[in-house]
Amino acid sequence: MAIFASVFASLILLLLPVPGSCSTELLIESVIDRDASSVPRCDVDLLEFPLNLEYLGAEFFLFGSMGHGLDRIAPNLTMGGPAPIGARKANLDPFTQDIALQFGWQQVGHLRAIKNAVRGFPRPLLDLSARSFAKVIDKAFGEPLNPPFDPYASSTNFLIASYLIPYIALTGYVGSNPNLQGSASKRLAAGLLGVKSGQDAIIRTLLYQKANEKVHPYGIPVAAFTNKISQMRNNLGRSGLKDEGLLVPKFRGTERKIRGNVLAGNEYSIAFDRTPEEILRIVYGGGHEGIPGGFFPNGANGRIAGSHLHNLIGAWD
Repeated sequence: MAIFASVFASLILLLLPVPGSCSTELLIESVIDRDASSVPRCDVDLLEFPLNLEYLGAEFFLFGSMGHGLDRIAPNLTMGGPAPIGARKANLDPFTQDIALQFGWQQVGHLRAIKNAVRGFPRPLLDLSARSFAKVIDKAFGEPLNPPFDPYASSTNFLIASYLIPYIALTGYVGSNPNLQGSASKRLAAGLLGVKSGQDAIIRTLLYQKANEKVHPYGIPVAAFTNKISQMRNNLGRSGLKDEGLLVPKFRGTERKIRGNVLAGNEYSIAFDRTPEEILRIVYGGGHEGIPGGFFPNGANGRIAGSHLHNLIGAWD
């Protein structure tokens, strides 16, 4: 009897939560509920946050290629969230349209994959209007372009606008992976990162082919657009150099040997990482994680984004 009591006590100790232990929390949940998710609770927020960027990419690429988005393709994935503002079909050549369409469907798959792992949240209000993109480009150049930049006007413009989207999610997945605890969580993030990296590489390659081509009617080379956008994101993120355009000074190029920069990476050609806070500062367009704007006029959804909005409101009270 004493031996049984000792063994039982040991089992109870094993099941008691250890401060900061994610695996123990999952073990208790699994014992209580055999249908519990294989994603630890402490991973949920980090896996849900990228839904904001996946929604953004899905609507932009679906509308740009077909003229409609999730509300027609997969309305259940929106969870009743508001329709995007100003998104429309772009004037694309067949090749670019085909790529945008593939990206759009990939985004749908990403939304499904994340929501198969965690509950998720409704689509946030997204501003994908030409005016919204024009504001971003004006901010990047430090002055208004005339006429205002229209991402839907041509294939080149659409690719430049696309340069704004997958890379932010890419750096977010790189940043979150070391903080994830569960093996299923890490596998999901790694899989999403792989495809997101591919999207960004294709966009950069297509733009690199046009690097010296001047964008009509501004007379500004494509490479200059990418360099200005990357510098703007570095400034907004407020965490140093984590973004590079298609042409860089040789001392920043791969092994300090070349200026061509078809893939962005640090001095060892390793992908840059960003935190959710850095990402919010960028996609809100104002450099503050608690002040909505830009592509998310009402703010991003989820507990991470919401915590910064609440903190800011509390500071004003």
